[in-house]
Amino acid sequence: MVNPGVTIGSNTVIGSGSVVTRDIPEGVVAAGAPCRVLRRIDESDAARWREQERLYHLNRGL
Repeated sequence: MVNPGVTIGSNTVIGSGSVVTRDIPEGVVAAGAPCRVLRRIDESDAARWREQERLYHLNRGL
């Protein structure tokens, strides 16, 4: 649930079932009731997901 007037920054992940009562900055993982920032998303996250995508396509023979 996102309360009226609250903004969520780009490249932000909000956990399922969270109650967003305040603005959430960009580039973070946030969750909870009320929603709070758990950690920043950094380059190591992007590298991990690129590797996961590479392995996925490799296993599918693409």
